[in-house]
Amino acid sequence: MELSGKVIAVLEPRGGVSKTGNEWKVQEYVIETPGTYPRRMCFEVFGADKIQQFNIQVGEELNVFFDIDAREWQNRWFNSLRAWKVERVGNASQTSPGAGSFPSVNAEPAAPVDFNATDEKDDLPF
Repeated sequence: MELSGKVIAVLEPRGGVSKTGNEWKVQEYVIETPGTYPRRMCFEVFGADKIQQFNIQVGEELNVFFDIDAREWQNRWFNSLRAWKVERVGNASQTSPGAGSFPSVNAEPAAPVDFNATDEKDDLPF
């Protein structure tokens, strides 16, 4: 799933050690959608490497791609929204492969190429 909006809060990171002895770290962020009736969503980024890679700051406009999961704890259910990809709205072309590869709609048409002018020998079989 995907949601776009502005980061309004960066919560304190949490961490610990798993039962298998591996360290873990998770950080939560709150994003608010634009519009007349804005909505807020709290999502998490799991893993110190992802937290550092995304480097999310308050005030940034983001597209957040996330998975939804629910888990039970003491007979209560809790939703988890875990981000797996984050794009900055102003820099979306830098993070999306292939973005910017098409010419602008108002671009000048390219001059036709004369293939016969440079080919001395035509070695194509057709």
